[in-house]
Amino acid sequence: MAVDTLFARYGSALAVSCLVLLPQNAFAATGLDGAAMRWPYALPFTGLLLSIALGPLLFAKFWHHHYGKIAAAWSLLALASLVVFAGGMSTLAALVHAMLAEYLGFIVLLFSLYVVAGGILITGDIRATPATNAGILALGTLGASLVGTTGAAMILIRPLIRANRPRRHNAHVVVFFIILVANVGGALSPLGDPPLFVGFLHGVDFFWTTRTIWLQTAIVAGLLLAIFVAVDIWRFRSEPSPPEVGPLEPVRIRGLVNLVLIAAIVVSLLASAMWKPGIAFDILGTKLELEDVVRNVVLLAVAALSVWLTPDEHRQANGFTWEPIREVAKLFAGIFVAIIPVIAMLNAGHHGAFAWLLSAVTGPDGAPREVAYFWFTGLMSAFLDNAPTYLLFFQLAGGDPQTLMHEMSGTLASISMGAVYMGALTYIGNAPNFMVSSIASENGIEMPSFFGYLLRAGAVLIPLFLLLTFLPVAPILRWH
Repeated sequence: MAVDTLFARYGSALAVSCLVLLPQNAFAATGLDGAAMRWPYALPFTGLLLSIALGPLLFAKFWHHHYGKIAAAWSLLALASLVVFAGGMSTLAALVHAMLAEYLGFIVLLFSLYVVAGGILITGDIRATPATNAGILALGTLGASLVGTTGAAMILIRPLIRANRPRRHNAHVVVFFIILVANVGGALSPLGDPPLFVGFLHGVDFFWTTRTIWLQTAIVAGLLLAIFVAVDIWRFRSEPSPPEVGPLEPVRIRGLVNLVLIAAIVVSLLASAMWKPGIAFDILGTKLELEDVVRNVVLLAVAALSVWLTPDEHRQANGFTWEPIREVAKLFAGIFVAIIPVIAMLNAGHHGAFAWLLSAVTGPDGAPREVAYFWFTGLMSAFLDNAPTYLLFFQLAGGDPQTLMHEMSGTLASISMGAVYMGALTYIGNAPNFMVSSIASENGIEMPSFFGYLLRAGAVLIPLFLLLTFLPVAPILRWH
C-alpha cells in the first residue's frame, strides 16, 4: 500500500514533489481518458494493496522472499489492462510519466534521507521509562516540521528501539512514534510532510500552515502524547524490575556531518521549488524539468558523501541495512504503476467513475463542504498515500492558491489536516510509516499486522478527528 513514505512517500512527499512540479495537465500527456474507464481498472491497485496488507499476515515467509515479484505481477496486470484500453504507446507514455515524473523523485529523496539519517549514531544508555519515551516522541514531533517526518523518524527510531528492546511490551511505543513523528509532527511546514510540500510547489505560502493550523496540531499532538504516557505507564508497570546496573554512559551524537548533509537536502528541495530556468526534457510527453534533474543528482551526491564521510562502524552500530529501503523501492514502484488508472479516473472529475467524490465535497450551491474535504482527503490519504491525495483535492477545490489561502482557507486547512493527520492510519499512508515498521521488525519488535496497526491507530485517532470536526477553533470546518 502506499507504503508516505514508506520512506519515500515522504518520499511521497518528495516523490510527489516531482508530481507537483509538473504542469497541472501532466496526466493528460499520457493520453489516458479517465472518463472512459470504469472501476474494474482499479482492481490491480486494490489487489496490490490487499497483498501488502495480507501477505505478511497470511504467508509471511513467502511474502518476505517474493514481495517484489508479487508487486511486479500486479503492476503488469495494470499495464496489460491499459494496453487493451488505450494501446501500447499511450500505456508506455503513462508508464514513463509514472516512473520519471513521480516515482524517481520520490525514491531518490527517500533513499538520500535514509542513507544520511542512517549515519547519525546516538550512543549512550537510555532507560526506556515513560518519561524518556515521551521525551523522544515530543522531540521527534517538534523536529519533524524542520527536517521532515522521514528525517526525524530515521534519526530517532533506532535509539528508541535500542532503549525499548529489553521491555516485553514495546510495540505500542513504535505505533505512537509512527503517528506522532512520522505524521502529525510534520503538519507545520512544507518541509515536514510531502502533501504540504506539494501545496508549496503549487503556490501556498511557506508559513501558511504554520499560521493556520498550529493550534489544531498542538491540540492533536498534545492529546496523543498524553494518551501515550497513560498507555506506556500502564505497560511499564507490568514490566519486571530492571537489573542493577552501574553508572549510565552519557548520551552522545556521532556522525554530526550528516546533520549538515540533511540541511543540504532541505536546501536542495527549497532551491528546486524556487529555481525555474524554464528548461525541460520531453520524454514521450513527460517533461522533466531541469531543476528536478539537478535536484535528484544533488540528492544522490549527498547520499554518496554520507557513505564516504561516515565511518562504517556508525552504520553497523545502528544496525543499518539496505532491506527497508529496498522493500520500499520495490513496493512503491508497484504502487506508482498500479495506481495509474486510478489517478486517471480521479482526474476525470464529474465525468469519471469517481464523480460521486466531487459531488460529496460540494454543496448544491457550489460551496465547499469542508468537513467532507477533511474526511475524504484523510481517509483516501490513508490508503492512496497522502501526497497525491492532497493534490487531487487541491485541484478539486479549484487549484488557485490565493483563493484557497484566503476566501477558502477553511477548505485548504481541511485538505491539509486530513492529508497529514490521517496519513497515520495505515502503514502506507505516508512514506516513513512502512519504513519505521520495517526497521522495528528487523530489530526484534513484534509489530502489528497491517490491519492490527489500522485498528490500534484508528482507536486512538478517530476520536481525535471527530474532535477536530466539531472543534470551535478557527478555521472552523463547515458542514455545508
